[in-house]
Amino acid sequence: MSAHRMLGSPAVRIALPVATIALAAAACGSSSGSKTTPAAATGSAASGSSVTLDMKSGAAGAYLTDGSGKSLYEFASDTAMKSTCTGACVSAWPPLTSSSAAMSGTGVNAGDIGTLTRSDGSRQVTYKGHPLYYFSGDTAAGQTNGQGSTAFGAKWWLLSPAGAPITSSSSSSQGYAY
Repeated sequence: MSAHRMLGSPAVRIALPVATIALAAAACGSSSGSKTTPAAATGSAASGSSVTLDMKSGAAGAYLTDGSGKSLYEFASDTAMKSTCTGACVSAWPPLTSSSAAMSGTGVNAGDIGTLTRSDGSRQVTYKGHPLYYFSGDTAAGQTNGQGSTAFGAKWWLLSPAGAPITSSSSSSQGYAY
């Protein structure tokens, strides 16, 4: 039997899509841990999952991170419960979003965590009314490369567990300009 004729058989036409789906599902995998790490490209938690806010101490003092230790920032241009980072800004400063309630971790008050609805309909996590963001220049836990940046017309600051912007310009390496 020719290869072309075998690939056209009903059994192969069914088996190939089933195998493709099984491989894709296996690649997704899952973790038994209680904390979900937001995707770096979008800043979003996996669909249907929650994010955890934690506290980390570094050169700038105690500041908020996600459950995997990635730094979280506030944008001085934002107003209470309103994000002003849109368009190109979102590529450099992905918002921390979650489809469910965010959880509090070490050093974080659960009552200070909230969400707002962004213009695209996604739910952005807030802390004491400050919308939270990642910085695309932070590629590993504990980096604070965005601290003090003036990208997109206002300052970007780490946020303390008390909910106050940390306005010292200490960072884990040189800051980025956009």
